[in-house]
Amino acid sequence: MMENNINIPNLDKSELERIVKSSTTTVGVIVKDGVVVGTESQATAGYTVAAKTAQKLFQINDYTCATISGGVADCQYVINQLQAFSRLKQVEVEKVPEPKYIASVTRNILFSGRSYYLAMMIIGGYSLKESKGVLYGVDLLGTLYTEENFLSFGSGSPFSLGVLEADWKPNLTKNQGINLIKTAISSSRERDAGSGYKIQLCTIDKNGFTQVE
Repeated sequence: MMENNINIPNLDKSELERIVKSSTTTVGVIVKDGVVVGTESQATAGYTVAAKTAQKLFQINDYTCATISGGVADCQYVINQLQAFSRLKQVEVEKVPEPKYIASVTRNILFSGRSYYLAMMIIGGYSLKESKGVLYGVDLLGTLYTEENFLSFGSGSPFSLGVLEADWKPNLTKNQGINLIKTAISSSRERDAGSGYKIQLCTIDKNGFTQVE
């Protein structure tokens, strides 16, 4: 569970942690032809539901997406930076940057902040170079994880990971991956007070980013 990075006078960090917190469930799954990435839509501030339709899944470019968990303002700033760096790189090399490049930029931003940016992010996409789906996780210290099967971040992740551990298998179809993520996030919504409301989903394959309604 991550706390928002805001400045409230006369309170030490432990008091801030009790007052303002942000929770979520984000999930990424490798499937046969790419990746499926999803999250729910609830944003919280302590015990209060701040928003029911918070955007937590973002398209970075045609072949990469990112999910956010942690301080909303910090995460939004990082997302804006990633989209800008992606556009600049595409102009420079005249092709869409690889998901690995976006993951490395994310790591560099969060490492340079070293806990200043309270953000944990899943970077998912399709590598045209390797012709497969790829999945990365980056924590608030800038640690970069490469995942071969699935990944989940946020306060609801223990419940989602239980579903993923039990039901993920190699060579899932895209529809199977979508259904698996729906089940995983639904499990978190049932058990985690910080996760709720609508599920946001996308798929990325050789044809690019597709929002799932």
